[in-house]
Amino acid sequence: MSDFKVDRLKRMEQAMLTCTMCGFCKSVCPSYKESGWDTSAARGRVILSYGLTQGDLEPDEEVMEALYTCTTCMDCYRRCPSKVDVVGIVEDARKDMVAAGNMLSKHEEIVSKVKELGNPYGEERSVPESLGEEVRSASLAYFAGCTATYRSESISKAALSIFKKLGEDFTVLDEVCCGSVMGRVGCPDEDITPLMQRNIDNISSLGVETLVLSCAGCYRMFKEDYPKHVKVPFRVLHFTEWLVGRKPVLRPLEKRIAYHDPCHLGRHAGVYDAPRQLIGSIPGATLVEMTNNREQSRCCGGGGGVRSAYPEVARSIASARLDEMEADILVTACPFCVTNLKAATGENMNIMDITELVDCLL
Repeated sequence: MSDFKVDRLKRMEQAMLTCTMCGFCKSVCPSYKESGWDTSAARGRVILSYGLTQGDLEPDEEVMEALYTCTTCMDCYRRCPSKVDVVGIVEDARKDMVAAGNMLSKHEEIVSKVKELGNPYGEERSVPESLGEEVRSASLAYFAGCTATYRSESISKAALSIFKKLGEDFTVLDEVCCGSVMGRVGCPDEDITPLMQRNIDNISSLGVETLVLSCAGCYRMFKEDYPKHVKVPFRVLHFTEWLVGRKPVLRPLEKRIAYHDPCHLGRHAGVYDAPRQLIGSIPGATLVEMTNNREQSRCCGGGGGVRSAYPEVARSIASARLDEMEADILVTACPFCVTNLKAATGENMNIMDITELVDCLL
């Protein structure tokens, strides 16, 4: 019998036993479609997780790969007749593996950077310094997120440009990583909660009433995960939700535009309409839905720590998603989706964040 501790995973044992092994999950699981191995599908991951709880399996390299190639897209839950919380099972399995000293080396590097510098990219510049804006008291605040600050700067610049064009009184934040990356790869709550509290304290000290975010992962954290651990005393909106409320008047664009639903914005947080309303408000533009859209949207492949640890898997999943597009422009609402989808095209496709598109037309 294994001496591997399953303190967190044990709580999900009933959920694992609820799985009927019907295999419906295989029809939608992006990593299963990429590998063809049953261990890469939701039911396979449930079996492996149950084996860990019973001491029949050790968290060896193959088990870790099966559990860490899950993008946590949640499409398996949508498809599951028994509504098994596969994402919860996978994330608790990861927490137990990390607690036992089993963390993928790439994830160790990222987590170390977050703990030391407040972001997963190892950047020493603060967010306000990188954005070229000052932190001040305001009722409206913009949480740029690490990717839009340090890697996809055009997205944060577009957001700031929109605020200014609309005459908004806003502030940027002395923010640190929202904690999403640490949560997805299995870090314990006690390591993530201080990040949450630091962000909450910084935001609250400025008198902020509404927080607007570009990143779907950051949005999911503030909307779904933060309230489980800290008090969130302000309104949380994704940039598209906030922007729809402002009813911007946009210039015409005679293009066919496809929209990719980010998993953390769509299935995890239920935001589907706002981005489509923005696209629909562009004179001359035509929204062309991808083959799988809204609740049935396919994952870009980059979430859950997959892109950092298994980039080839992330690219393959992204390529499959791009095959569904038949439009002039592919628009999404998450910097990380933009990054991963572009990585699969070699920059040969017109892919952008909806913030960038609106800024160009405002």
